[in-house]
Amino acid sequence: MIPNLSQTEPVPVRRLTAEHPAGGFIRPYQRQLSVLGRAIDLFWVIATLRVSMVIAGWDWDLRHTLLAAVAAIIFYLSAEAVHMYDDRRSQVLRYDVRNLATAWGTTAVAVLFLGYALKVSDLYSRAAVMMWFALAPTVLAAWRVVVRTGLTQARTLGYNIRRVAIVGASEQGLQVARAVTGAPWMGLKLIGIFDDRSPVPGRIPLDLPTPLLGKTDDLLHEAVRGRVDMVYVTLPINNTERIGRLLNALSDTTASVYFVPDMFLFSMFNGRWVRIGELPAVSVFETPFYGVGGWIKRAEDIVLASLVLVAMAIPMLAIAAAIRLTSTGPALFRQRRYGLDGREFAMWKFRTMKLCQDDGDIPQATRDDPRVTRVGAFLRRTSLDELPQFINVLAGSMSVIGPRPHATAHNEHYRRLVRHYMVRHKVRPGISGWAQASGWRGETDTIEKMEARVEYDLWYIRNWSLLLDLKIVLMTLRHGWRDRNAY
Repeated sequence: MIPNLSQTEPVPVRRLTAEHPAGGFIRPYQRQLSVLGRAIDLFWVIATLRVSMVIAGWDWDLRHTLLAAVAAIIFYLSAEAVHMYDDRRSQVLRYDVRNLATAWGTTAVAVLFLGYALKVSDLYSRAAVMMWFALAPTVLAAWRVVVRTGLTQARTLGYNIRRVAIVGASEQGLQVARAVTGAPWMGLKLIGIFDDRSPVPGRIPLDLPTPLLGKTDDLLHEAVRGRVDMVYVTLPINNTERIGRLLNALSDTTASVYFVPDMFLFSMFNGRWVRIGELPAVSVFETPFYGVGGWIKRAEDIVLASLVLVAMAIPMLAIAAAIRLTSTGPALFRQRRYGLDGREFAMWKFRTMKLCQDDGDIPQATRDDPRVTRVGAFLRRTSLDELPQFINVLAGSMSVIGPRPHATAHNEHYRRLVRHYMVRHKVRPGISGWAQASGWRGETDTIEKMEARVEYDLWYIRNWSLLLDLKIVLMTLRHGWRDRNAY
């Protein structure tokens, strides 16, 4: 018996027919293929060691068999620990490769440690082992690309498809719908959305990206008949009773069920599971720069800032002289900004305006702003006015890459208007950021522009990596000299 979850009479539903059965040609063999995938990975681990030994001119013997066996075991355990073999259908390739790098890095470190601890490292060719450490992850990553490419091609032709339903026509449900339809490589066919609310303006959008097929009772009927493979539940987190009943009902079907928390819970920015004693908790607003990540970020800042200040010392002196000779006032301008954890700091810039305004209402610079000097216009257009901020970076109040700090008056204005605005201050502000590198520079004359800039900043904090920082540096260098929004 399927429980009645809806409060009103169900709306007409577009039934799923047998001519479009759920599932794909791989699904019946999923378990066997999962084992085969693990076996192939272990084969590549051993085969690359064999190739490395041949290239290094060493013969294979018992000690290499033992090395291969130990490495294979460690790699397998490490791969399982980072969930490398979980369902990767909806996982972006870079995350798969990242898990692979973690598993293989753990294997390499463990092998080196065991060789040192057991004092057997002299029994092996160092050149061969180092070659193996580089060759194995390269081959494993390449194999994943080949498999992904083949599966993507098959899914494009309509094979290996999973039929997906979404519960909840909320904004979160629409985002899931757009994510599924926008990534055909996942092989997910969105059949429609189910919602117990009446489809009237103000409750359910009339321009849904996929059909509204009915209510949750209709979904359960289809799931019981095996016409739905996966269900994404996007109901508001405060609707716990209905969510509980729905999940309980879906447990009587063979559909895979995923709960997608609403944006209140998963704007969770850098959400991660933590513990308070024995109690689990989720960090909602937190900095990503903990432990090693924080050390790497600070080392990056010190190295880059030092290099820039040394390389640009003479041009900076020339800029300072040009400012003093062409306008009245100091060469450097200091303005109060909010930094890490919302603490105020003094940010340095070359003066580009006739006035050094730092109090009260500070109008943003506009195109052809009369306050900007002739030299200042050039400096702002080329971003050279930002060079003194590398001193802020060395002092620790700023980072080379991070959310751009705004004047304190602008902060106080926008923090009341833009959701999660102050979350930007969980990290050090940057000279450049993902928003600026992506074109969000210049005047924010509408609230929508500031919301977009903040959205880019929060994405950066959620996805920070050293490689992302270097990418932003390159993007800034490429666009910084000719950005039409810099004025």
